[in-house]
Amino acid sequence: MKLISREFIRNIAPQLDLLNTIGGGVAQPQLRINQRPKGVVLHVSMPGVAAESFHVVLKDNQLTVYGEFRHQPDDQLAAPLFVQTLKLPQNLDLLAINATHEAGELRVAIPFKDPAASQPREIDIQPGSN
Repeated sequence: MKLISREFIRNIAPQLDLLNTIGGGVAQPQLRINQRPKGVVLHVSMPGVAAESFHVVLKDNQLTVYGEFRHQPDDQLAAPLFVQTLKLPQNLDLLAINATHEAGELRVAIPFKDPAASQPREIDIQPGSN
């Protein structure tokens, strides 16, 4: 009885080769966060990783950025390259997140919430139609 098929080994071998770098481990992306006047920008630099290998997922107030490697685009099996989860503060506008990929760097821009929207304001009371 074979527990591991040849096809499985043939599919996973390139992924294992990628993960076993000369230094003996997985290459870590360079991650930095810059605060700007209008919000924050998360920079994930991973040269040689294609844009379609990056994923950005928002759930509740947590932003997860991860990358994966697939030997072929339609492969079922993917090897994780990195995973980074950040808990986002309440002053960020989670509905306006924007992600771009350019020159080997993923940029996730998250603007601050409009401070005027959180200021108390009095609501006019309209007369009823009695």
